[in-house]
Amino acid sequence: MFQFIQRLFGRPSLLEETDPMKKFLIVGLGNIGSDYDETRHNIGFKVLDFLAEQEAFTFESAKLGSVGSFKHKGKSIICLKPSTYMNLSGKAVKYWMEQENIPLDNLLIITDDINLPFGTIRLKTKGSDGGHNGLKDVQNVLQTVTYNRFRFGVGSDFGKGRQVDYVLGKWNTEEVKAMPDRLMIAADLVRSFVFAGVKNTMNEFNGK
Repeated sequence: MFQFIQRLFGRPSLLEETDPMKKFLIVGLGNIGSDYDETRHNIGFKVLDFLAEQEAFTFESAKLGSVGSFKHKGKSIICLKPSTYMNLSGKAVKYWMEQENIPLDNLLIITDDINLPFGTIRLKTKGSDGGHNGLKDVQNVLQTVTYNRFRFGVGSDFGKGRQVDYVLGKWNTEEVKAMPDRLMIAADLVRSFVFAGVKNTMNEFNGK
């Protein structure tokens, strides 16, 4: 239906909300295709899929990604899984920010982080890309390092030169068992970011 409306009328907004301060864009970074399902690099997709189950919304194919939306305590939220592959994530982020008139302060990028132990959560408002190609492209396209990013730790249990194999590898048995609890916390963080703001959310969730 969404694609049909697009063809008829161009590019309509997904949200009825007109106040930019009440609109949020939550972006989960990852790679499209079944080969990347359940890989560490796709934790951004996984968090959004879990959130979609909890909030009872679905993703539909749209320009530069799959999108879905829901409301939380008077706020309107778009969730985006870019279809550009990880290294070109910035293009999709910028498009949907402009399309929906969403302020930079209301953007949240969810990504994997090998510098944090598995399941560790860290929300930051600025910083370097940390060698992450998805964040690097977002930074280059938005021309700023000041944007909210939610880093989900995936650990670093790999040998020299094996980083790519590790992040594109599947979760191990222990990680799979622990995942439901970590996803629940991740979804709560997203809702807190929208309703309580980034600073309050950092105070409550960082280090969990």
